[in-house]
Amino acid sequence: MKAAVIVFPGSNCDRDMKTGFETAGIEVEMVWHKDTALPAGIDIVGLPGGFSFGDYLRCGAIAANSPICHEVKAHAARGGYVLGVCNGFQILTETGLLPGALLRNAGLKYICRTVDLQVAESQSVYTRGYEAGQVISVPIAHHDGNYTADAATLDALEGEGRVAFRYVANPNGAARDIAGILSENRRVLGMMPHPERACVPAQGNTDGARLFAHLGEALAEA
Repeated sequence: MKAAVIVFPGSNCDRDMKTGFETAGIEVEMVWHKDTALPAGIDIVGLPGGFSFGDYLRCGAIAANSPICHEVKAHAARGGYVLGVCNGFQILTETGLLPGALLRNAGLKYICRTVDLQVAESQSVYTRGYEAGQVISVPIAHHDGNYTADAATLDALEGEGRVAFRYVANPNGAARDIAGILSENRRVLGMMPHPERACVPAQGNTDGARLFAHLGEALAEA
């Protein structure tokens, strides 16, 4: 099992994501945003949190046009797995791999704290380690985490079971309390909370560890 973690100027959670994958026994290669190809044998691509390109223009917009993101889109088109966390989620919406957009938090302030999430579905490779309806605690750290989409898109996400996580107490104004969503083929997950910051006891919380552990199991089975 092998993952590529993409590093952009301004990424600051790339090593955290690397550690998250490694706790599940997944080998990791760090890939610079100007590279034009993914390493051979990649099963999953990780787009980490941070402030790529200083969040200029729109969060994730410049990163989405980096050379490597063309390869990330091709990887996803082939049925490859992609996990985008925080800034990574913003990049996924900017590339069109996930619908909607992440807007400025409703309170117009940066938020950094641990929040409760409800697991909205448990059928994807990312969520199968949890039970639907289960509440877990995961850190957030964002200024633009207010997920929005038109009503038809939101209805489709809910009707197709593609909402992965919801906020128990909405911290940022996200539509329908959405904290994470899946692609149509359920192989791309974007989420604002940081499961990689809740993987080992030293972090004070291991609720995110099961996401990586069961992802690793799914990749091994495949």
